[in-house]
Amino acid sequence: MQFPESWLREFCNPSLTTQQLADTLTMAGLEVEELEPVAPPFTRIVVGEIKEVVQHPNADRLRVCQVDVGQGALLNIVCGAPNARVGIRVPCAMVGAELPPGADGKPFVIKVGKLRGVESQGMLCSAKELQIADDHAGLLELPLDAPLGQDIRQYLNLDDTLMTLKLTPNLAHCLSVYGIAREVSALTGAPLKAPTFPAVATQVSDKLAVKVHATDLCGRFSGRVVKGVNTQAKTPQWMVDRLARCGQRSVSPLVDISNYVMFEFGRPSHIFDLDKIHGSLQVRWGQPGETLKLLNGNTVTVDEKVGVIADDSQVESLAGIMGGDATAVSDDTKNIYIEAAFWWPTSIAGRSRRYNFSTDAGHRFERGVDPQLTVEHIERITQLVLDICGTTETKVGPIDDQTLNIPVIKPVTLRVARAVKVIGMQLTQQQCTDALRGLGLQVAEGQGTVTVTPPSFRFDLQIEEDLIEEVARMVGYNNLPTTPPLAPITAKVRRETERGPSAVRRAIAALGYQETINYSFVEESWERDLAGNANPIRLLNPIASQMSVMRSSLIGSLLQVVKFNADRRADRVRVFELGRVFLRDESVAESDATVQGFDQPMKVSGMAWGPLEPLNWTGKSRQVDFFDVKADVERLLAPAQAEFVAAEHAALHPGRSAQVLLNGLVIGHLGELHPRWRQAWDLPHAPVLFELDLVAVTQRSVPVAQPVAKLQAVERDIAVIVREQVTHAQLMQAIHSAPTQGLLRHAVLFDVYRPKAEAAGGLAVGEKSLAVRLSLHSDEATLTDAQIEAAMVAVMASLSERVSARLRT
Repeated sequence: MQFPESWLREFCNPSLTTQQLADTLTMAGLEVEELEPVAPPFTRIVVGEIKEVVQHPNADRLRVCQVDVGQGALLNIVCGAPNARVGIRVPCAMVGAELPPGADGKPFVIKVGKLRGVESQGMLCSAKELQIADDHAGLLELPLDAPLGQDIRQYLNLDDTLMTLKLTPNLAHCLSVYGIAREVSALTGAPLKAPTFPAVATQVSDKLAVKVHATDLCGRFSGRVVKGVNTQAKTPQWMVDRLARCGQRSVSPLVDISNYVMFEFGRPSHIFDLDKIHGSLQVRWGQPGETLKLLNGNTVTVDEKVGVIADDSQVESLAGIMGGDATAVSDDTKNIYIEAAFWWPTSIAGRSRRYNFSTDAGHRFERGVDPQLTVEHIERITQLVLDICGTTETKVGPIDDQTLNIPVIKPVTLRVARAVKVIGMQLTQQQCTDALRGLGLQVAEGQGTVTVTPPSFRFDLQIEEDLIEEVARMVGYNNLPTTPPLAPITAKVRRETERGPSAVRRAIAALGYQETINYSFVEESWERDLAGNANPIRLLNPIASQMSVMRSSLIGSLLQVVKFNADRRADRVRVFELGRVFLRDESVAESDATVQGFDQPMKVSGMAWGPLEPLNWTGKSRQVDFFDVKADVERLLAPAQAEFVAAEHAALHPGRSAQVLLNGLVIGHLGELHPRWRQAWDLPHAPVLFELDLVAVTQRSVPVAQPVAKLQAVERDIAVIVREQVTHAQLMQAIHSAPTQGLLRHAVLFDVYRPKAEAAGGLAVGEKSLAVRLSLHSDEATLTDAQIEAAMVAVMASLSERVSARLRT
């Protein structure tokens, strides 16, 4: 929020410098983000009046002006501004004046000089030359009552500072100059000038019929008819300047008045053209399909979740956000209807963002605006309307005020002992009471407790911690003691059977993958197509329409990264992510770390796309395939031995995918992207990916020291014929299950043979030959031929029984 310091000091003027005031606000939680002077430094520029204008004898575009600056003698000044004419009052830089620094950083000094042979004793200035506005079309024209000779800095109040505050959402009561003045008064003890709202005399009894159909949308609605206003009047310069210093441009007198009161007291309001309203007004929720053209020119479609103000024929306004174009005031407006209402914050929150814009009104209403002062603020608006747009024919009607459903104020109790513990410093009950009373809160004291009845403008005071925060703010965060921890700090030592997520990251990075970090919010189509999740967890208020659900898999996020890089001509991509996924699970109970009905496990996922190796002198590398990534998964899980079982997955190729099992439990999937999704994502070839449970990946067995073998191992090779359907895992399981009395230590497949002809080498159709090297060893003695032969017979018997294998001869 931006505002001029001078406006703040009209309500509360503490004996502090600008910087001290900013520091006080910042240390009370109202962060002053920026202090900026209204105008850069310049001197000896005063109000002058042009008394005479003649054409320059030697230049078509220059004029010679006689200027009165209140010193008796007129100054002869050459000027080229197109609007230089007799009778206007403008800023005049006299000889010796210093104008604001230019691009070189040096001030421009005015001296007596000659322009085309005519002496010039000063300079008439535009707003751009004073660097107070961007208008350089002509001289800055001042009101005709501007005192001649008065310093322009004093007249335009340029010795002022723009203060920009960065407010947290709970400080809605500070979204106005008066609200901030209220805080300054509490912090400094300086008196607060409370505003008065005298009732404006009414001349007519006209009212506009208003029916509030949705009390959960609008809790209070106040309005007044004013007839015979002059909308072609000019907004006073003082109001234009204050609005500009709040970052709001002047639009028209009525709009400016409404905006001015919003910045002054934090009350957004709206002024309708009464003659454009058809019949009565209804405050209700929108109906699907209704449209409204807004003041910003956008046409929006509303639904039953958006509040509207409608008349008998159409929707006229987005409730609490922006008015409609159909009933907007214009230069032809004669009769107006002033509206001020209390809109429930939950009914306004997020509505404007649905239409990709935000407004000052919506920003305030979604945080909470005082429901008690709608009538008083209408009186303030009415008085300004009469002062600026009033005529002899202006007639004011009574205020129609409907109080329907305003927040119920609930007392909040603060335990002094609890405040001391949370804040971390010794506080007395009197200090807590004084701090809360200083904020204008109604306080009742008990035995070690302070009970506060929050005022209607404080929507943030609901629990004990809110009051503790207020006490801490009033004490001043800079006054809190620096206390080192008193409890012993013990490092949490990870168990030897676990490795941390960072170790997993390093392990995957060592395999050539790069880590990515992605949003947990994803497109709904990703969940449906890549995770097979038809009922994802939806967001109530997504940050973007394409990020509307919570992910239950990391695959979509990584696929998007691969696609992003492929579109930018990357030929080889290896990426991974450690992240949380979100699943519906009714078995999950509520706790400090869980949410009932939702499981939030951590996953680790990787994706490889492109050549197996970067380009090098050995030649073109083949594309990465299933077995390359399978090898990466095995290295990641080592020394644990994973099992891979063919299985289908929504995102994966049905013939090139597998489940990953560890100790008999499924811990994830591995495979090549389904051709359908490769084509949909427009990838020239399919990436290969894996997704595993992080908990399973972090588990590891503790290494056990073993002595170096003293006896030589024996190796034997066997070749067996099996059906084509027999897998490597089945083969190895059959070998290791053989009763070899512990002699079999290792087995490795080193050859696969499939005949080119239909039947050859003793192999029938649908059979293959697998050659396996067996390593036999005993720690007790050198193996005998009988022991070796018995072990080989046992292995062959197990193969025959389990996979119907026969020895190849």
